[in-house]
Amino acid sequence: MSELVFVASREELMKQGVKVVKGGRHGIAVFYHCDEIYAVDNRCPHLGFPLHMGTSCDGILTCHWHHARFDIKSGGTLDPWADDVPTYPVEIKGEEVWVYPEPARIQTVSKLRKRLMDGLEQNISLVIGKAVVGLLEAGEPAENIARIGVEYGTKHRWNGWRSGLTILTAMTNILPYLDKNGKILALYHGMVHVARESAGMGTRFLLGPLPVGNGEKHPSIEQLSKWYRNNVEVRDVQGAERVLLTAIELGASTEQLSDMMFTSITDHFYMNVGHTLDFHNKAFEMLSHLGDEHRKYTLTSLLPELRDASRSEESHSWKSPINLVKPLQDAFQKIPEYNDGIGRGNHEEIFDEEETVEQLLSDTPIETINKLTEMLKKGMSPVRLSQLVTLAAAERVARFHVQNEFRDWVTVLHTFTHAHAVHQALRRSTTSELVRAIYHGAMSIYLDRFLNIPSAKRPKPSVSMDPPPEAMDFLELLNLQQQTDEAAKWVVNYLERGGEKKKLFNVLGHALLREDAEFHSFQMFEGAIIEHHLWSEEGSSIAKKAQETMIVALTRYLAAHAPTSREVPHTAKIAMRLHRGEKLFEE
Repeated sequence: MSELVFVASREELMKQGVKVVKGGRHGIAVFYHCDEIYAVDNRCPHLGFPLHMGTSCDGILTCHWHHARFDIKSGGTLDPWADDVPTYPVEIKGEEVWVYPEPARIQTVSKLRKRLMDGLEQNISLVIGKAVVGLLEAGEPAENIARIGVEYGTKHRWNGWRSGLTILTAMTNILPYLDKNGKILALYHGMVHVARESAGMGTRFLLGPLPVGNGEKHPSIEQLSKWYRNNVEVRDVQGAERVLLTAIELGASTEQLSDMMFTSITDHFYMNVGHTLDFHNKAFEMLSHLGDEHRKYTLTSLLPELRDASRSEESHSWKSPINLVKPLQDAFQKIPEYNDGIGRGNHEEIFDEEETVEQLLSDTPIETINKLTEMLKKGMSPVRLSQLVTLAAAERVARFHVQNEFRDWVTVLHTFTHAHAVHQALRRSTTSELVRAIYHGAMSIYLDRFLNIPSAKRPKPSVSMDPPPEAMDFLELLNLQQQTDEAAKWVVNYLERGGEKKKLFNVLGHALLREDAEFHSFQMFEGAIIEHHLWSEEGSSIAKKAQETMIVALTRYLAAHAPTSREVPHTAKIAMRLHRGEKLFEE
């Protein structure tokens, strides 16, 4: 233990009431209270106000800034939005008061994990922020932090998986593209959205699997898959949950569970305007971070939404003026016939991929359906075909004209995130049933065609030999509204003049994370960054243009939705400044 620090004589301390001495990170406040002596950290753990300026009465120390209250003996707080204040051992030597400068209780990773859970349960953003900062600074892996949010969000929202857990997963996926502060903000945003969405929503209790233990005969995974599919068809989410849990209990692999679940949701077209498939994909992506032990709560959390999910084959726009349903159903009947040949052939040599993208963007949907079927028959990989559909969907965003209603940004966004989810899901497992979702996305691209009339012009770089500007300068541009086209021009010029993509992606991340961003902006950022990464891994003729499309689409979307009030990230920045020991009250 560190050497004792002299405080004062007992008589002097009794007269002064409190004295501050060196020790800890912020000094130690030593109080004479009710004929006893106590020592606490001289910094309110809420927002850092000096506690020696507070008041002690009846065993309670009250901070005078926001009236946080603490048990002066243990340091425990009475207010859930504050934290416990560290205490220090006091030693009396004759008439002299001494204090040990090491706290009685050390802040540990386990305590920070518990505090993060407290913040989620109480829906207190500052508590969440301080816990996330503390955990990352302590070296806690990001996946472990995300795990806490997933465990809470999948259990404490009766209606299951929604936007909060999707944001948390998306932000976990893009952490490698962000700097230290960006990582903090990304995880913090995800956690805050999980907490807000779960507040007051009730605990979700699992039903349990069918009785399959003790040597009884049990159904095969194939049989369970049929039962699951039938239950989803008739919107029986309770029956589907028991079947799903039974499959897990019987040792079904994650790939088998994925095939079972994606088959059932692709039996219907573009469910819940693409959200259903996107949520399913995100849940399996999160499992890849956390491990199979989280399958029960994570996967069953997807089921409540299926009770009322819209099915696009029932909507007027998919049946009139052109009936898309019948041609699609006819095409789906042919998929199993050539599934064994899927993936053969060199797509660069056999297929004109740029022409395929233009067909996807055309106003001839039946030709598009036939084109997709032809390409699959000739051996194009469904993964590659879904990547082209995702590129076409990104083109809709990149070409979205500001003459459209603002809310229609979300329309083209839905198509893009659905297509991206299909692409990611097919990269994990390719089934003829999931291939149907490629067609669903293609038809949604067709239905969005009116949003590119007129079409925004693709920005062209200016002729300049000047070095690129600093990437962070981009944030100044987005402090103004209606910079959609200007932002796209800035980014194209930055790259043309040799700007680093790594720095650009980080600053685009901060452009998102400094805002009170709505759900779809998080989806757009993650989808565009991941798709760009996948295109950057090859040197095909279409790859360079595809990468630019992703960047332009992302930039225009972010610029269209900025600036906002920035309340959420402001709280996170307070947490970061407190961790650094800054004195907020002096400002």
